[in-house]
Amino acid sequence: MPKPVPAWSPKLKKGQGPVYKLIADAIGADIATGRLVAEQRLPPQRHLAAALGIDFTTVARAYTEAQKRGLVDSTVGRGTFVCGKRALAIPRAVAARPNVDLSMNMPPEPYTPELLERLRSSMSAIGADMPGMLRYQDFGGSALDREAGALWLRRRGLSIEPERLLVVPGAQAALLAILSTLAPPASVVCCEALTYPGLRALAGLLNLRLVPLPMDSEGIDALAFAAACAQYAPQALYCNPTLLNPTTLTMSAQRRQALVQVARHYGVPIIEDDAYGYLPRSSPPPIASIGPDITYYVAGLAKCVGAGLRLAYIAAPDTLSSARLAAAVRATTVMATPLTAALATRWVRDGTADLVLNAIRKESMARQRLAARILPPDSYASQPEAFHLWIKLPEPWDRLALTAHLRATGIGVVPSDAFAVDGLPPQAIRVCIGGIASQEDIRQALQCIASALKHPPPDTPAVL
Repeated sequence: MPKPVPAWSPKLKKGQGPVYKLIADAIGADIATGRLVAEQRLPPQRHLAAALGIDFTTVARAYTEAQKRGLVDSTVGRGTFVCGKRALAIPRAVAARPNVDLSMNMPPEPYTPELLERLRSSMSAIGADMPGMLRYQDFGGSALDREAGALWLRRRGLSIEPERLLVVPGAQAALLAILSTLAPPASVVCCEALTYPGLRALAGLLNLRLVPLPMDSEGIDALAFAAACAQYAPQALYCNPTLLNPTTLTMSAQRRQALVQVARHYGVPIIEDDAYGYLPRSSPPPIASIGPDITYYVAGLAKCVGAGLRLAYIAAPDTLSSARLAAAVRATTVMATPLTAALATRWVRDGTADLVLNAIRKESMARQRLAARILPPDSYASQPEAFHLWIKLPEPWDRLALTAHLRATGIGVVPSDAFAVDGLPPQAIRVCIGGIASQEDIRQALQCIASALKHPPPDTPAVL
């Protein structure tokens, strides 16, 4: 039986690399010479594999590689076509690089040799008491660790007695302890309409109902919060008022004051997640400084010192609330790891944490300048010291389609669905420009995203 003859067949240069890359190279060369034209359909993968006498998976990899280079586009049920004028023009350099994960919101890692040596020497110093590090510690943190936490909170203008402060293994553990203390199952917690996915996960775990509150340019609508208090009698208000994840919005001082007034009127405690509050050089005062009697303040170190440093400080409204939280911490996470707590305490007291924070802030600002040079004007929201961007998509892009397309090019981003509480996500994505990626990685990934924003396909298929 004769082999099927495809409408197009590549001229392969044998012995010059993997076959799948040679096929992708041939597609690019034939587009350049006009042998392949815009909107031309490539042969079905099985037909081309049979004609060339190679495995089907090799052709599938070749078509995927060509799509990464911006040469072709594939649609399930229609086939693979040469990109037209409005199709994506993805720089080949991006496609050739390793995957760049811009989905995890982690700070950059600007470790100079001097800073690295300081971090290593700290590890050696706390190791001198290794037997002590392997024992159980006080639930909620030792006296020394709580004092260091109070010292760290002074950087945000908060004066907290160590007795009101708890040391816990990360902000997520802090939120778990607070929510399990304040909100019984089936009760209501209010939050921003676009909120931290970790809160959504905890609400599901604890069987809590999240009621989303609309936002404007200053933050949560205080009148909407008052209406929700009257209608739902919430057990708490959760908010991320500085550099909100995902939109990077910072709530104004006036709005913080208004929310405290509403919360006091209805007797609703506020959970202030200040994960990014230490990054800006200047920002409004924490809600905990306006309403200390009703605010549970959470300051994690993951976003301002290091994502792997799983440690957070909780400032409770009073000593009784602190004691109740300590019991919840003991029941859920037992205690912060002594090694981690000792390391954080040393870094806070000797200034190392400030050096790391300043380095993160400086590197984040450099990456923000990169974004400003590469992305279309007014296409995204962010702040100078933030390490994430909130990109609003132009028509006809769909957030899920763009996320899938970028994933195919080796770039991970997060669609707005992960943050929307009301099930009506906007056409937007969150892009982290921190993490282990270098500035060059970020530059090339942003070029790819900018190209997609400027040249959306004529008909963006729905992603199922």
